[in-house]
Amino acid sequence: MIKTDILIIGAGPTGLFAVFEAGLLKLKCHLIDALPQAGGQCSEIYPKKPIYDIPAYPEILAGDLTHKLMEQCKQFEPGFTLGERAETIDKQDDGTFIVTTNKGTKHHAPVVAIAGGLGSFEPRKPLIDNLANYEDKGVEYIIKEPEFYRDKKVVIAGGGDSALDWSIFLSDVASEVTLIHRRSEFRGHLDSVEKVQELKNAGKINLITPAEVVGVEGDNKIESITIKQGDDTFKKECDHFVPLFGLSPKLGPIANWGLEIEKNAIKVNNALDYQTNIPGVFAIGDVNTYPGKLKLILCGFHEATLMCQSAYQIINPGKKYVMKYTTVSGVDGFDGTRKEAPKAVVKKIE
Repeated sequence: MIKTDILIIGAGPTGLFAVFEAGLLKLKCHLIDALPQAGGQCSEIYPKKPIYDIPAYPEILAGDLTHKLMEQCKQFEPGFTLGERAETIDKQDDGTFIVTTNKGTKHHAPVVAIAGGLGSFEPRKPLIDNLANYEDKGVEYIIKEPEFYRDKKVVIAGGGDSALDWSIFLSDVASEVTLIHRRSEFRGHLDSVEKVQELKNAGKINLITPAEVVGVEGDNKIESITIKQGDDTFKKECDHFVPLFGLSPKLGPIANWGLEIEKNAIKVNNALDYQTNIPGVFAIGDVNTYPGKLKLILCGFHEATLMCQSAYQIINPGKKYVMKYTTVSGVDGFDGTRKEAPKAVVKKIE
């Protein structure tokens, strides 16, 4: 049985920052995540994509943000159960909780914070009969490592930001990039649409619209695709076919925990501390919903901070916590480290 003060379900940016905020309150955290590494979507789905709205970072790669959050919270020695999915939650007679994973690992804590992002993701796949036969054999639904496509012929299908962004990025990596969309209009950032237009004019991206991929062929791996454009059907050689039609989020087993759910998100009390309808269980980050909710990483950081304040009161009933700025109090890690501002030197001026 793993015991901790706050059990965090989800090791994405919001969950990792919650470790730091809890540490300031001398509370220990343990995190569960179905992915094999921390970072959530930032490390699994778009580690090489830049994020522009993190305070103090005009631009930071999603993977780098994960590394910095891990560095920030490591002195509070969080525990991790990775590659396992939180399956069941059982409330004990004393008000604490036992959460068991799909592999049978049990965790015991007085406070549970669900920071599972949008839940687990399943790619939206095009309706091509034998597509599944080529998965991991040239068909990918998520681009994790761009270098994987170095000097390869890549076909990307889709009309949103992911399809546009990766077409732009891979134009300097792959030997050939072809972007296919069933419409001539794209639903993406205007800069990305204009950049694709520039790269098309320069001969760095092949653009085929309106069209769709209707077949995939190859012996042991994908070798070509069949494209339907108007009344014409033709084949195109490729090494990789990447349909980027988005991801369908699912709450998974958490949806059966008795929480109040609205549109695939967990309803919380945003007037106070982001607690759910089950006392002691909180939901922070993209997984929650409330009036005026914005699904932004920086909003998750704010929610994590307030959640930890309420968690402190649950774990230490009747004990008052006096908040001090870290610039004044410094930061004492559980590993014996201390961070503090240099002390002022008192010296007489003659």
